[in-house]
Amino acid sequence: MPDEKQHQSGANECQARVCRHADPQVRDCHAGVCRGRIVPLFFSIGRAISQENDLPGAMDALLDYMSRIMGMKLAMINLHHRESGKIFIHKSIGLTEEEQSRGVYFPGEGITGRVVENARPVVVLRIGDEPALLNRTGILSRGADREDAFICIPILRGRKVLGTISAARHYENQDMLNKHVDALVVVADLLVQGVELFLIENADRMSRGQERGDAQGEASKRYRPANLIGTSRAMMDVFSMLYKVARTRTTVLLLGESGVGKELIAEAIHRDGMNPGGPMIRFNCAALPESILESELFGHEKGAFTGAEQTRKGRFEEADGGTIFLDEVGELSLSVQAKLLRVLQERSFERVGGNKTVTVNIRVVAATNRDLAGMVEKGMFRQDLYFRLNVFPILIPPLRDRGSDIITLAEHFVTRFAKAGGKQINRITTPVINMLMNYSWPGNVRELENVIERAVILTEDDAIHAYHLPLALQTPVFAAKNIPNGMEARLAAIEYEMLVEALRLHHGNGSKAAMELGLTRRTMGLRMAKYKLDYRDFRRGDSLPPTAAGGQRS
Repeated sequence: MPDEKQHQSGANECQARVCRHADPQVRDCHAGVCRGRIVPLFFSIGRAISQENDLPGAMDALLDYMSRIMGMKLAMINLHHRESGKIFIHKSIGLTEEEQSRGVYFPGEGITGRVVENARPVVVLRIGDEPALLNRTGILSRGADREDAFICIPILRGRKVLGTISAARHYENQDMLNKHVDALVVVADLLVQGVELFLIENADRMSRGQERGDAQGEASKRYRPANLIGTSRAMMDVFSMLYKVARTRTTVLLLGESGVGKELIAEAIHRDGMNPGGPMIRFNCAALPESILESELFGHEKGAFTGAEQTRKGRFEEADGGTIFLDEVGELSLSVQAKLLRVLQERSFERVGGNKTVTVNIRVVAATNRDLAGMVEKGMFRQDLYFRLNVFPILIPPLRDRGSDIITLAEHFVTRFAKAGGKQINRITTPVINMLMNYSWPGNVRELENVIERAVILTEDDAIHAYHLPLALQTPVFAAKNIPNGMEARLAAIEYEMLVEALRLHHGNGSKAAMELGLTRRTMGLRMAKYKLDYRDFRRGDSLPPTAAGGQRS
């Protein structure tokens, strides 16, 4: 104990001495840059690992230091289970258990996977500019988080990566960021021995525990491939439902507005169903006239009608051994509904003009944007068919209810269309984010995809700007100023964006922003007042500016 008291006393003296003589810009001990603060941490970690074999205690001490002293709002210690290849969050601050369970990566995936693969630290100065950040936990999706830096440090034994230390916070001082990175590199070296021993002793138990823990988070990992993007609560609920039904033969009814992605959901159900290697047949029930609809679905025999020169299989036969997706099922006529009911009940039918029963082994996924229960009451849809289809209904949320998924999807579409068009687009500007978040999206994901494709085509630099968006998205931002549509609205959008970008760049310093734009300080103030911009909203980059209309982001 005397050694410990002597060490603590020396640390306090060191702390006082360093704080007195530090550079004023980086002297704040609460920023985590004073030696007197970090030496006791090194001592605690070293003692916990070498003397007490207490890796959890060492990790808790580190996370507490990162939170209280370094000011990290998010910090994670990831371990790399080499047998399965999984990189998972072992301990964290700023994450719920559910969010932590979603943070599973493989080498090469995202920033964490890249650090494990290359055995080198990665520092992202601004999260919003980094397309490789997968954000599977969903915690870094808010607008304010896009201004934060993200640090990921490998825990190395030679060239073997045992895990990583990662964290996120906003930095205004590059020296402070560098000092935090250096400190975490040293801490990672201290943890190596304990982490390696822990992985060896607990490999089997971790593998079993991870499998059990994955049961809750499996939906998010299994049902979030490239064609299913989302971390919002609404979509996580959908993923949970899909996980429960995918491995059954149950008929699924997908409900929701047009454009929400029902076909992609159906593909996910098929891919993780009982027959993923079988065919996936898509059929739009509203695409064909009733006269040929029955033949398309059930097939026909040779000579069944004029033009039937040979026997032809229908979509149900083509789907045998796999899945058939019936989109817009509410558009079927009552006569076709009767035959569909038999397929759902018995998995058998006769081709048009034939009397031979055809039996199929299929999974039926139906979708509609209509109110089938209301149609049943009006006699427009068979009640018995409705009950057969409605065994396992899943309501897909509209895009306006998915919060930050709007920006995640927008970034995905920007990357895709920019690559297809041979363009280098690195960011979506702040005014565009405001407009995307405030729009109601009646066309849902399909409309967002079209809007981003148009914007990518129009842009001539490395960013998506407000004036690249359709006027339908721009108008709400300026509605409070009674600016008419047309050229005035377009000019206002350009002016607003330039003001916002200059203020964001200079963290709300009006004089520097005015200089950036070539305006006087007085003119800058008048322009800011015109759009109800407040310099305080740009200080420290803590939040996105409000819209010019003063509306709230959803």
